[in-house]
Amino acid sequence: MSTAMMKAAVLTRYGAPQNIKITTIKRPVPKANEVLVKVYATPVTTADTMMRRAEPAISRLFMGFTRPRNDVMGTGYAGKVVSVGAEVEDFAVGDRVYGESGLGFAANAEYVSVAADRVIDWVPMALSYAEAATLCDGPLTSYHFLKTLADVQAGQSVLVIGASGSLGTAAVQLARSFGAQVTGVCSTRNVELVASLGAQNVIDYTKTDFLQMAETYDVIFDTISNTSYGKCKHLLREGGLYMSPVLNFPLLVDMLYTRFFSSKKAKFDAAGLLKPQQLRGYLENISQLIIDGKLRVIIDKQYTLPEAVAAHRYVDTGRKRGNVVLTVVHTPTRNRTDTLTTYPQNLIK
Repeated sequence: MSTAMMKAAVLTRYGAPQNIKITTIKRPVPKANEVLVKVYATPVTTADTMMRRAEPAISRLFMGFTRPRNDVMGTGYAGKVVSVGAEVEDFAVGDRVYGESGLGFAANAEYVSVAADRVIDWVPMALSYAEAATLCDGPLTSYHFLKTLADVQAGQSVLVIGASGSLGTAAVQLARSFGAQVTGVCSTRNVELVASLGAQNVIDYTKTDFLQMAETYDVIFDTISNTSYGKCKHLLREGGLYMSPVLNFPLLVDMLYTRFFSSKKAKFDAAGLLKPQQLRGYLENISQLIIDGKLRVIIDKQYTLPEAVAAHRYVDTGRKRGNVVLTVVHTPTRNRTDTLTTYPQNLIK
């Protein structure tokens, strides 16, 4: 009997986008506790490009020191269940699902096999596969930082740096849904977008240095990690919190120092370190916010799977707005424009 094959975006070595090759490999066979998902859409995230470059360097300890141990790119996916293992009870063939493959990667492919008790959930009826594929990047990460780490409350003031990216567009909306006063920092071309997401104040960093402003905040979420606790400390109110999704040595030092010697804290905590059950609970909350019209997905550009290199090059420019998605199976899109896709709020209420 012939072995089933599939196309996948394989990273041949760390470094530039052109190190990604579209290769024919064996289709995964689900284990007893796994489901096999036919991938319809899979995002290319900033985190994916960092993994491609093996950044930070410490990531080589779990990714592979000289070359990637798991060489199929991508962690996020959305698609349809086509096979289930003998021990799987929650999911059935035909289910529309999305999720995160974690350190197993392997999502930038025509099929991915994932454990049914990990980070996987049903696609909200309001969303397309392309939109659902992005939920475990910006929305899930931002929800974890704003709710679990910062416990943002109504009336608090939140500064979102990098407000037009995947994490930023989600963070602005989530902080607003929690009742916070939100200020977003972005470039001129994205001011209108960030304001449309609910930010009461938008700072164009090309015209104003927000680090020199007098306003202070309860929470600063630097979604793109281009500042530091030291640069932002004076913008924090007493008891305030600075957060970044990228752990580096200076942030680690700041975390240790502020834990004991300052009322203004610096924090980092990867959502991937949480138990899958907790993350799935977060995804249920995110789905409800989508249903309630309080959170919408922003898609900047869509590429096909063979265009994975071009997608990585675009993300590397640092100019993406919201999310970039690889479409593996073409399906009808909603309210699509050439460069920006949003889901109309009147259709998800």
